[in-house]
Amino acid sequence: MRSYVVLRDLAQPSRHGFRGGNGFEARGASPAPPAPPRPQVDTAALTPNEVRKLARDPEVQAVAPVIPTQLIRPLQVDAAAAAQQAWGIAAVGAAESRYSGSGVVVAVLDTGIDKAHAAFAGVTLVERDFSGAGHGDRQGHGTHCAGTIFGRDVSGTRIGIARGVQKALIGKVLGDDGGGDSRMIFQGLQWALEEGADVISLSLGFDFPGAVRRMVEQGWPADLATSVALEGYRGNLRMFDAIMGMARARMAFNAGAVIVAAAGNESRRDQNAAYEIAVSIPAAAEGVVSVGALAEGHGGYGVAAFSNTLPQVSAPGVNILSATPGGGVRALSGTSMACPHVAGVAALWWEALRATPVPATATAVGAKLLASARAGVFAQNVDVADRGLGLITAP
Repeated sequence: MRSYVVLRDLAQPSRHGFRGGNGFEARGASPAPPAPPRPQVDTAALTPNEVRKLARDPEVQAVAPVIPTQLIRPLQVDAAAAAQQAWGIAAVGAAESRYSGSGVVVAVLDTGIDKAHAAFAGVTLVERDFSGAGHGDRQGHGTHCAGTIFGRDVSGTRIGIARGVQKALIGKVLGDDGGGDSRMIFQGLQWALEEGADVISLSLGFDFPGAVRRMVEQGWPADLATSVALEGYRGNLRMFDAIMGMARARMAFNAGAVIVAAAGNESRRDQNAAYEIAVSIPAAAEGVVSVGALAEGHGGYGVAAFSNTLPQVSAPGVNILSATPGGGVRALSGTSMACPHVAGVAALWWEALRATPVPATATAVGAKLLASARAGVFAQNVDVADRGLGLITAP
């Protein structure tokens, strides 16, 4: 038996009939009026036969093996070279924007948060632990990402894109060592959508190479380990696509959520210009805004050597100053740092659209994010495949 994640839509009829409002089945009942999808994420130990049988249930939208996940580990910045200002705020145009993200609910699915940090003073933080490690951020990654999205000024230094956000959902989907599994992420996504998040930020990835390595270390033949890991990766990509499909379907009944994910840090252009790794899940899932990392340069912005290729958009991700647990700030580099810039700008676009006659939906906000990305700000040697549509831009 293996452990599987099972995604159900409780608004769908089961194989036995239509589900009534009291939860019981009504054989032969007339179909109910259209209703918004009601996603439910469960886990179960299943045999292959049980998986096939479960997949035939109309209520079941996807079944995927539980696979390991990890934060997209940032690169440390040498103290002597560390930025003294959060340069990304001006780069994305947030410094000049008249919007602050007021009234927008942001979800950060990461390693938790240091809620006592001065950067989050006055913000209502709703915490939920899916990792089993308990509330709080003993790793530091989640605090840094949250600081870039909605952090208040720290000792007179601005670090946050959307400083007007008053409520944030903090889903701890990675443990204190930065590791977790796909079950935690899917449960966190379900929770954030149910709680009314307008923007969901994911600076994490699925650890396909790590899954293969661990099985080989346990004595599995390399080809078998790769096949099993690939099966898990493929199933979890379909799971993400199914969740995104349900999220889009809910937009007929509510405004929906913009989901943003980091492209990943596995490329090594500094070693070999052709050493480029493509974005992986969740950034590769349908409907997710994938984000590459940019660095400052004399002839325009350049793509960070580590940034995975084929993102939709790009944002500042090198030498980014933000909050660190225990107080104060520190600089880190990574697509993990670029992703929250886009989440913060998405919050500004939500507020901007809500001030117009145009219906504010996740589709409209996502369209604004992509349409407003700037392409004329890059150095001459930057490949469009590496920077996507361009540098994300605030309203």
